[in-house]
Amino acid sequence: MKTIRIGSGAGYAGDRIEPALELAQKGDINYLVFECLAERTIAIGQKQKQQNPEKGYNELLADRMYAVLPNCLEKGIKIITNMGSANPTAAGQRVLEIAKELGAKQLKIAVVTGDDVRDVLIKQDARLDEIGQPVSTCGKEILSANAYMGADAMVKALHDGAHIIIAGRVSDPSLFLAPMMYEFNWATDDWEHLGKGTCLGHLLECAGQITGGYYADPGFKDIPHLERLGFPIAEIDENGDAVITKVAGSGGRVCVDTCKEQMLYEIHRPDSYITPDVVADFTGVTFTQVAEDRVRVQGATGRAKTDTLKVSVGYQDGFIGEGEISYAGPGAVACGLLALDIVKGRFEVCSFAPSEVRFDLIGVDALHGAERSQRSELYEVRARGRALHHPRTGSESGQRSGNAVHQWPCGRRWRQ
Repeated sequence: MKTIRIGSGAGYAGDRIEPALELAQKGDINYLVFECLAERTIAIGQKQKQQNPEKGYNELLADRMYAVLPNCLEKGIKIITNMGSANPTAAGQRVLEIAKELGAKQLKIAVVTGDDVRDVLIKQDARLDEIGQPVSTCGKEILSANAYMGADAMVKALHDGAHIIIAGRVSDPSLFLAPMMYEFNWATDDWEHLGKGTCLGHLLECAGQITGGYYADPGFKDIPHLERLGFPIAEIDENGDAVITKVAGSGGRVCVDTCKEQMLYEIHRPDSYITPDVVADFTGVTFTQVAEDRVRVQGATGRAKTDTLKVSVGYQDGFIGEGEISYAGPGAVACGLLALDIVKGRFEVCSFAPSEVRFDLIGVDALHGAERSQRSELYEVRARGRALHHPRTGSESGQRSGNAVHQWPCGRRWRQ
């Protein structure tokens, strides 16, 4: 029976690069998938593209390609990613430049577009689900509107011989489903297999989380060597069954429980996981530990996809200013409360009335509110890692410095 091996090279925009390189070097994989796009990050990408038409793609795109392309070119590993973010075309051009620089020849790079529907959203004056108002009356500056597309365009790109596929806003599991559909000739209405493939894509999409990332709970669920956490590999057969594993010797663990926790991550209903490709059903999924760091996955299915797509809408909602101060010793909490009272009073003196305001004592009530602040023991703790580095001077240092002001758009959803 034919099998393929898909490695997950990233689970978010700023994820570590070395596990992806480890997969390319030692994973014996056929595909390396980078899932690097969230609702917030694509809105930020759209803002960057507005400021510079050549930007708007993932800022680590070049670093990742320089790291993994030599091994991928040598071993014939195909790369699929949504690092195109708000500007897949510019991302594709940048990857082409890097590939040429590395000596690649006869390399096909496919760019998937069509997810940007901002103009359509505004023209149709669409209603935003979460606030129940049309765009024209919501009072927001719309930065972005991107539809979650499915696997079909990526499957076509693979049939056309693409070695690298760069997309924008596609559904996270679809990045992984596309090579399965291509390799196993699954039809676009083969709901059972598409449901199975979507389940596997969902398991892989967060990279190091299924190898123990957020599973770790010191003293209860200990995970070895998280500092060099390895990323997952799925060994998939043409029936859609798979074994989840990782590179031998890498940090982390793959066990039944890590797989269960990841399967339940960010799903509304396990029997109706809606994607652009299929409505997947995870209720029959079973996990079986077949060896150390090897878990077999079976039992997912699916049914016909919906006739609508979800659209993520980003808007400009102002600026956030923040200040902090630390107190220690006797009366620390009282001193902190006094400081917050002074700031509140200054707001009144200055006639400053922000639309939203929040005051917290980190270590007391910042996570779960004042009702938990009366405990005799500290309910929260703030951990920080800090290192002092003295770079070499001149061109040898390779250091870059600067200041940046970040504006974080919020997200809304719209269906069309």
